[in-house]
Amino acid sequence: MAGVIVLNVVTVLTTTTGDDRPLMPLGWALLIASSAALLARHRFPVAVLIVTAATTLTYYPLGFPDAPIVLNLVIALYTVARVRGVLLSVVTAGLLAVAASAAAEEPFQVAIGVVPVLLLPVVLGELARIRARQTAQAEERARLAEVNLESEALRRAAEERLRIARELHDVLAHQVSLINVQAGAALHTREPDSAFEALRTIRTASGDALREIRSVLGMLRDPMQPDLAALPELFTHAETAGLTLRVKVDLPPPALPPAVQLTAYRIVQEALTNVVRHSSAAAADIDLHRTGTSVEVSVEDSGGTVQGIQDGNGIRGMAERVAAIGGEFRAEPRPGGGFRVHARLPVALDGNGTP
Repeated sequence: MAGVIVLNVVTVLTTTTGDDRPLMPLGWALLIASSAALLARHRFPVAVLIVTAATTLTYYPLGFPDAPIVLNLVIALYTVARVRGVLLSVVTAGLLAVAASAAAEEPFQVAIGVVPVLLLPVVLGELARIRARQTAQAEERARLAEVNLESEALRRAAEERLRIARELHDVLAHQVSLINVQAGAALHTREPDSAFEALRTIRTASGDALREIRSVLGMLRDPMQPDLAALPELFTHAETAGLTLRVKVDLPPPALPPAVQLTAYRIVQEALTNVVRHSSAAAADIDLHRTGTSVEVSVEDSGGTVQGIQDGNGIRGMAERVAAIGGEFRAEPRPGGGFRVHARLPVALDGNGTP
């Protein structure tokens, strides 16, 4: 508002001629009232538009010195278009054009000059309103997609816990029952050979039980063990969040080790999550292909801010996963904008999932 007042004052003082009507007191009152009204344009856009329109239509016909008081009207009209929509602003612009033309000696020439000045803030305000609405919708889609991902993860975790509980029940019920029967037989038999046979059976059953329990407890360390076959579902979730994905997968047989598949899946998952949460990108490129004794995994986007990605735990987690299987990992901003995640995963692993 101070800038608008200064502009009006400087223009008046530098363009005033002897033929102009003196500004004191009505002219100055109109200039100050019109500029001061802009302070309330966000809370009362329509009222401010009325005030600026009234002061503008009063100032010029009374013969005061030239001043950009019409700029106040343009700002108010833009605010109405951005806040209230195009219909009200267009109607107001039309009425103002008619009023300005009617008060002029040459209505047609005045209309030609006034109409573009009044329509420009309407167009700009409508564009700003559409952009703000699109931004809000994109943020809402991202929020809902994140909630859906979290809900899906919780649901799968609950299902996995239930499955593990069933596994433990089946393992313990079967093997412990067998041990109990054989122990009872060993206690009641009077023949050493039969007793030793029962003990051997107990040792075998207990060993089997321990191995199966270790397997089930291993699942507890990482309840969900997806592989590359689960990527289409992951892509569907990302597209639900509003991303356009360009996917290229070239992984010919033989099948990759489970540890490599899990690591590749987690890299793609975390990279897409970062794009949804921290980037303004609308699309991402995903490339998985095999090169000799390794698998290349790349996720790129052309979005804006990457600081949230670099400061988070996701990048560190991906790097740790890749290092655990002896691979190479890079995550860095792209020269032309956006972010790139790339990993090279070795194919030849031993039975423990290490190179």
